[in-house]
Amino acid sequence: MTRYAMVIDLGKCVGCSACVAACIAENLNSPTYYQPPPLAKLLGLVEEARREEARTLIHELLWTRTSVHRVYGGGSMTVYHLICQHCDNAPCVTVCPTGASFQRRDGIVLVNPGKCILCGYCIAACPYGARHVNPFTRTVDKCTFCVHRLEQGKQPACVETCPTGARILGDLEDPRDPVARLVASGQARPGSPGAVLGPTVPRVYTVPPQKKS
Repeated sequence: MTRYAMVIDLGKCVGCSACVAACIAENLNSPTYYQPPPLAKLLGLVEEARREEARTLIHELLWTRTSVHRVYGGGSMTVYHLICQHCDNAPCVTVCPTGASFQRRDGIVLVNPGKCILCGYCIAACPYGARHVNPFTRTVDKCTFCVHRLEQGKQPACVETCPTGARILGDLEDPRDPVARLVASGQARPGSPGAVLGPTVPRVYTVPPQKKS
């Protein structure tokens, strides 16, 4: 049986955020599902000097399922990716009182918006900070590995768009799969650098950048 996992190679990542833009275009920009507030409303808040409300609205407009963070120091840049880890033993699934958060047999963790009551338990339980309130649907939302694309035989939008091939998705159960080989070799490590793993078993792996001599 397929067991999906993602590998993010930080040695290949250039911090361009093409993955973020692709995620927004694929998942957060559907006119039938998301209805962002009109720009006129934002301009009106600015004109009325209602800065806090305007700042909140801007934050909502920029909400994403995945993000790229850049840390500068010592003349170099380090890149970190924030994305749902699709954990085995996922605490978000365990604490959900309605069954809205669940894990498929292929390992993908999803949220059923029809069952979500916005209690926030799963947000608090996630050790990776990868769950947020979708400001347009008013339900908890997160990365889905673009499951709708997988079911069509396609790759997630972020994987397909990455210009350097830093993100790849594959099957841990297939020893010939590049993702399975990277994980088996130890080159790809579970979770993000510096992340608190806790009791979870992340299915997003990171290849750390090579140190330059």
